[in-house]
Amino acid sequence: MSAKKHFILDTNVLLHNSEAITCFADNTVVLPMTVIEELDKFKKNNDELGRNARQVIRTLDRLRGQGSLGKGVVTEDGGTVWITMEKEDDCGTCIDLNIPDNRIIATAYRLFKEGKRIIFVSKDINARLKADALGLAVMDFEKEKADFDQLYTGWRSIQVSTSMIDRLYQGKELELADEEFLPNEFVLLVDDKNPKHTGIGRAVIAGNLVKSLNPVFDSAFNLRPRSMEQRVALELLMDPEVSLVSLIGQAGTGKTLLALAAGMANAVKSTKYEKLLVSRPVIPLGRDIGYLPGTKDEKMKLWMQPIFDNLSYLMGLTNGGKQDAATELGIKRLLREDRIELEALTYIRGRSISRQYVIIDEAQNLTPHEVKTILSRAGEGTKMILTGDPEQIDNPYLDASSNGLSYTVERLKGQDACGHITLTRSERSHLASLAAEYL
Repeated sequence: MSAKKHFILDTNVLLHNSEAITCFADNTVVLPMTVIEELDKFKKNNDELGRNARQVIRTLDRLRGQGSLGKGVVTEDGGTVWITMEKEDDCGTCIDLNIPDNRIIATAYRLFKEGKRIIFVSKDINARLKADALGLAVMDFEKEKADFDQLYTGWRSIQVSTSMIDRLYQGKELELADEEFLPNEFVLLVDDKNPKHTGIGRAVIAGNLVKSLNPVFDSAFNLRPRSMEQRVALELLMDPEVSLVSLIGQAGTGKTLLALAAGMANAVKSTKYEKLLVSRPVIPLGRDIGYLPGTKDEKMKLWMQPIFDNLSYLMGLTNGGKQDAATELGIKRLLREDRIELEALTYIRGRSISRQYVIIDEAQNLTPHEVKTILSRAGEGTKMILTGDPEQIDNPYLDASSNGLSYTVERLKGQDACGHITLTRSERSHLASLAAEYL
């Protein structure tokens, strides 16, 4: 077999990352004609898929000016981009060539039979299964991928002496000689003689210095944290020096509620930010219910109902825990006065968002490029919050490691203006805790 590898790219790889054709070093990237035809179908879309399709087509057009794509064009890094034109036959298998994915796999199989080193690359698990059954080497596209099992949690636990914990409670900085912390990393100090004697510290800058938490951030909008994890999350959410906070946790850990409480405290109760902007991907759980009637705000109310539920709870806290008609009127007033804005992510592209407290809920359903697009909207004085559960993804081409939320946590850890916390304890209810753990 020839030494150079031939990577056959499925269409979904290019729709996931428009730069994929230049990510395989000095090897050959093969694009079956079926891929080009599928890109043509997506190019008119006014979404991320359409944007990526157009970008790939422009890149191919630029390469076309350097030579014949049907014969292969050499790229800047020494690789080759090649569009195959051959019509595939049944290749002696039972796959139905009327299906576009199968024609792409058939191209890979034909090149494999010709003696080339073939690797089929797809974000579609089923397509990878079919290619593997034909004896082809397969892989997911992993350029923008983090190892979810090893993902940075934002805090660690270490054992120290009783005197060190006492010093922390006295408001003194601790120097932990054998440790190296990232900026905004938290540490749970556990007494080596009495495990119930603990203290929570924070490393504001990289190094081995830890200081106690700010008591001003003990609560937000009458909401008090129920666990150590929630307390350190609130520290990041309330600190104006931290511009980006990411919260990962299973259902019921309080990530969205904490973010909204901090947003209400900073943008409604005080004037640190001009408004609270909340958005989430419009991806349904289960079968879509189709087009919705009404204005944009009326449509958004249905998609944003989880946000309204949390806002009602928070507004109820100011009324002794009661959620009544006055609570709903209070939320409507804040929306009418533009103190709170609920927006679809579709409309964020192109905006410049200044002096706002921005919460992006369900961020695990976003691609790395979509998260980059959102974060790059942040203007002067804006704080961005990403929340989500990478183990509950509704996007068919993302997983716990390749989604934009996990990727952002891994890439931005250690940056002074960024902080992250992984929440593990469900605080919603005993039933919610049981469901998250056993179902």
